[in-house]
Amino acid sequence: MRLFLAAAGAYCVIFALILICWPKQAFVYLDLGVSRHLFLLQFIGVFYFLFGLSFFFASRDPIKHWRIILMCTLKIIIVVGASLYAWVDEVFPPKLIGLMVVDDVVWLVPFLMILWASIQARAGIAPIYQQPLTPEAAAKSYTLSTGETLAEASTDKTVILVFMRHFGCTFTRQILRSLAMLEEQARQHDSRLVLIHMLQSGRETSYLGAKTGVARIADPFCELYRAFGLGKGGFLELFGPRVWIRGAVAIFRGCGAGHLAGDGLQMPGVFLFRNNRILAAQPAHSAADLPDLEQLFAAGVVVE
Repeated sequence: MRLFLAAAGAYCVIFALILICWPKQAFVYLDLGVSRHLFLLQFIGVFYFLFGLSFFFASRDPIKHWRIILMCTLKIIIVVGASLYAWVDEVFPPKLIGLMVVDDVVWLVPFLMILWASIQARAGIAPIYQQPLTPEAAAKSYTLSTGETLAEASTDKTVILVFMRHFGCTFTRQILRSLAMLEEQARQHDSRLVLIHMLQSGRETSYLGAKTGVARIADPFCELYRAFGLGKGGFLELFGPRVWIRGAVAIFRGCGAGHLAGDGLQMPGVFLFRNNRILAAQPAHSAADLPDLEQLFAAGVVVE
């Protein structure tokens, strides 16, 4: 990452010097004619020079200076978007296509990779145990908000464990809005609904509001998530097209989105748990997946 940013810095500085020192030749090369306003191109050159210096600065610690990478990534996305619009409108000079590829497109994927590495480095809390707990051991270690352990709560009673994403996630807000329906479905199946969240015990009440009566388990280190096989999401699982589309629909319906309140990389899931056994599992394949209790019970193990 450091060598890449140093190369990006060198490119920007060289490109800036060309624009500042030889603006007329740049206009001629791009078939734009010779403008009387060459200082505008020189002004753009000054910005590229500053970008180059920023890249050299960020190359010392790309993860720490992620804001510089984000700013430049947004610039690339805006330029590419504007260029596509101009191309559709048939006002895009052909020679600018090659310039756009060299100046923007080739840098986009590496910049996104650096931003993704920054997210992974900063999100979440390091686990306590090197190896995940077994579901049985975790059930004996974790306590519900009502006081009993998960092992005790699941004795001769099916527990529906809803592992949620962070409270700022629009999909978590969807789950909270549908709690009444989920609880009714749980009662119909003679089961008990339990929410698993990633905040310290008690901090979740500000997000639950009037729904604080539902049983829940605080798992700030995500050890219970790990015990049930729920790991961190990849880029497509968290930011893929399906997530964007469903997220837009959820926000349009008023679920909204908030600040990060938990591990933003943690994947959700739903499980049927009884007598320290997993009867059925519904791990999410994307951050947008929501609980489907009817399907979960249909796939569940029959318990005598």
